[in-house]
Amino acid sequence: MGQGSKRSQVSPFIVMDIMREANELEAKGKSIIHMEVGQPSTSAPRQALRTAEKVLLQERLGYTEALGDIDLRKKISQFYIARYNLEIDFNRIIVTTGASGGLQLAFLSLFDAGDRVALTEPCYPGYRNMLSSMNIEIEKLSIGPEYDFRLNVEVLEKMSNRIDGLIMSSPGNPTGSMTKAEQLKLIVSWCQENQVKLISDEIYHGIEYEEPAITAVNLDNDSIVINSFSKYFSMTGWRLGWMVVPENMIRTIERLAQNLFISPPTISQLAALGSLDSLEELNQTVARYKKNRELMIARLPEFGLSKFAPIDGAFYAYVDVSNFADNSENFCREMLREIGVAITPGIDFDRENGMRYVRFCFSGLTEEINEAMNRLSNWLN
Repeated sequence: MGQGSKRSQVSPFIVMDIMREANELEAKGKSIIHMEVGQPSTSAPRQALRTAEKVLLQERLGYTEALGDIDLRKKISQFYIARYNLEIDFNRIIVTTGASGGLQLAFLSLFDAGDRVALTEPCYPGYRNMLSSMNIEIEKLSIGPEYDFRLNVEVLEKMSNRIDGLIMSSPGNPTGSMTKAEQLKLIVSWCQENQVKLISDEIYHGIEYEEPAITAVNLDNDSIVINSFSKYFSMTGWRLGWMVVPENMIRTIERLAQNLFISPPTISQLAALGSLDSLEELNQTVARYKKNRELMIARLPEFGLSKFAPIDGAFYAYVDVSNFADNSENFCREMLREIGVAITPGIDFDRENGMRYVRFCFSGLTEEINEAMNRLSNWLN
């Protein structure tokens, strides 16, 4: 049968290869500290688990509407009032099978094959690979240390090609850096003036350390926002997210969702109702992330890793390791095998400059993060 279609020939996600090797070493008895996969180390909130246990025994758990459970959509709308002081009609909120499902719906509903969409590098590789599989052209916007790893309107104005869409993420993966409020307003205005469709990936909202994140919905009703229950709500494996979409796009996206997914997972949607009542518990987890962030900022320079992106939010440190290696993938594999610390090579996120960088995920227990720093110190010094 050959190797499959041309559109299926996307790049691998190297972090998953690192995770597999880490798990194999761990199964053989090696002590491994996992800092490779970008997910919380905590389980779903207690109320979410109690709700899931109850409905699992009492409910049929059939399909919901393709747009999602109506009670959940209304509760997400209420969440926007509490978090952003912003009223959003619940009809504009579409529940999805993870943020990944939301991205697929956004790309399919907004762009045709041959359209050109800009994305920043470094960035989450799923953007690049999904767009490529849909035959959508990609305009790469390099936002390295010269821009503090933050997208700004100056980068957009320097583009030579006209674009149809822009994907931005703040706080970003892999950097954790956030676009400042003034710049976000300028970016939204630039998109409006140039008729560029904006997709704002906000899955790390709620995990911020100095300033609260601003949702693009507050600035532009024509943008599409992607969010998720995976990160702040600690529900990665439940595969649940949501979109906020313009009113005139609801039916278009509903038709796509009906055919692609039928509906998001029912048990996950019902459990998410409980997670939205658990903000105090979730904020305690964010407080631990903040402590881990402070530890990383203090300790990385101790052993020569003093160049990293501003850690404004999320739970990542994107670190320049060029003082020690010119190939970050080899660096990560050697680190894993020799000292049992699993991290992600930057090549996953940036095909041009990623060989200089690695990503640490510091969502684990503070004691484990400190032990990882001790192992690194002994290895690099």
